[in-house]
Amino acid sequence: MVQVGFVGMGVMGAPMAGHILDAGVPLVVYNRTREKTKDLSQRGAAVAETLAELGNRCGLVFLCVNRTEDVRECLAELTRDAAAGTLFVDHSTISPRAAIEIHEELKAQGFRFVDAPITGGSMGAQVGALTVFCGGEPRVIAEAKPTMAHYSKRIERVGGPGAGQRMKMANQIAVGGALLALCESLAFAEKAGLDLMQARDLLAGGAAGSWAFENYGPKILARDWSPGFSIHNQLKDLGYCEEAAAEVDAAIPGTLLVSRLLETMVAEGHGEWATAALFELLAEKGFDD
Repeated sequence: MVQVGFVGMGVMGAPMAGHILDAGVPLVVYNRTREKTKDLSQRGAAVAETLAELGNRCGLVFLCVNRTEDVRECLAELTRDAAAGTLFVDHSTISPRAAIEIHEELKAQGFRFVDAPITGGSMGAQVGALTVFCGGEPRVIAEAKPTMAHYSKRIERVGGPGAGQRMKMANQIAVGGALLALCESLAFAEKAGLDLMQARDLLAGGAAGSWAFENYGPKILARDWSPGFSIHNQLKDLGYCEEAAAEVDAAIPGTLLVSRLLETMVAEGHGEWATAALFELLAEKGFDD
């Protein structure tokens, strides 16, 4: 059995790694802040002291970190003593162009790579119901698929190198639009004197309904801005969307507007709030385009 490793114990990575462990798969984990590996260690996971150690011990390595730069830095250490043929599967959301470059760089070094960003949010990670967009060679993706199945409801190859990240960009463009629609709609409802809870329930069950209404609506009603997914992270993803859209000459005006609105939230010191906090900007202050 190939030894499996997992890098990144954040709000997504920790539960994903937990599902692998719960399935009885021996697991080696690593996180820059070691404290975040404590729960999995107590449940039986081995904890690597360094990324180089994990890369040396594991033939199949999953990453779930933040930015393109983080993925590159992790891979530089992971590949230092890794065996030829080691398969790296990146669940982070990064630049599609960078994903293609990483595919080529690792192939030249004798390694294999799949860009495999995820969607489904922190709740999807917790219940093991994520969707995975995979870019790479079919047989390589097939090799990683049984392990990914422990935390996913759907795993699809969407094309060659970089295609996984491009599909994630399409996903994030839709997510941004749905976020704006939700916040704009409920902000209007509140200002119009409607019962906000009733509005959310009625709209979520009709043509206006969406994942955002179901999952972010309750946070708005509770004015709970603790992040599953922060404004800072959403802006990072939308920046990659803008870069990818420019490469293919695609118009994404709605996404650019959402970025401007979220940048206003960051300027006010709210970058670590949940993205649904955009409601506050629209309901309390409004926004002049």
